[in-house]
Amino acid sequence: MIKLNATDSTNEYLKGLVLSTSLTDYTVVVAKKQLKGRGQMGTIWESEMGKNLTFSVLKKWKELPVKNAFMLNICVSLAIYRTLKQLHIPDLHVKWPNDILSGTHKICGILIENILAGHQIQTCIIGIGLNVNQIKFPTLSKVSSLKSLVGTTFHLEELLQAILEQIKKEFTSLNEVSYLEKQNEYEKVLFRKDKPSTFQQNETLFMGFIRGISPQGKLRIELEDAVFKEFDLKEIKLLY
Repeated sequence: MIKLNATDSTNEYLKGLVLSTSLTDYTVVVAKKQLKGRGQMGTIWESEMGKNLTFSVLKKWKELPVKNAFMLNICVSLAIYRTLKQLHIPDLHVKWPNDILSGTHKICGILIENILAGHQIQTCIIGIGLNVNQIKFPTLSKVSSLKSLVGTTFHLEELLQAILEQIKKEFTSLNEVSYLEKQNEYEKVLFRKDKPSTFQQNETLFMGFIRGISPQGKLRIELEDAVFKEFDLKEIKLLY
C-alpha cells in the first residue's frame, strides 16, 4: 500500500508505476487529497483533505477477454455496495454503470481503466472515490456522505481494508459463479430498475423502464409498445 498526502490522481499515479515498476497484484495507492480526481466521462471528483477515501487498486489478470470488461464494473460496484450495506447505510443502489447511491444522492464513484494485450485485459486500475466524513459539498448537488447519512465518523483505514477485502472476494468468486449470476446480482440492486424513468439522448427526452443490462454492460430499456433498446454509456443520461 502506497500512501500519499496529495496527488493529481491516484489512477494516474498508479498507471505511472505500472509502466516503470514491477508491482504485485492488489497494489493500492491511497491519497489524503486528489488535486485532479476524475470520474466517468471526464467529470471532476471533489474531496476535502483527509475526510474521504480516494484510492486506486491494481488488478492483474491471466485471462479476461475485453468483451467481458463490464464484469469489472459489476464486481467493484457489488463490493462497495455490500461493504456499505454491512455498515447499515440506508437505501443503497447502484446507478448504471457504477455510481453508488443512497436514495438519490451519490456517495461513491468508480473509474476503471484497462491495459490490454490483444483481446485480453492484462491489468486494470480501479479508481474509487467514496464520500466518508465530509459533510459539506458547496458546489455539488445530489451528493452525500456516510457521515451525513448515519451521523457516525468513520475510521478511514478500517473502511479501506473492508472494501479491499470485499473486492478480492468478488473477483475470487468469478472463478466459482457464472457471469450471468453476477449480472443478476448487479441487476437486483440497479437504481430505478422497472420504474418509469426519464432519459436524455442529445437534446431529446424520452420515457422508459430500465430492465437490466446486456452482457457488454449496455443499459436495456423498454420503450413504448414493448420495444427494447440497448444504450451505451455515452449515448444517454438518466435524469430520474
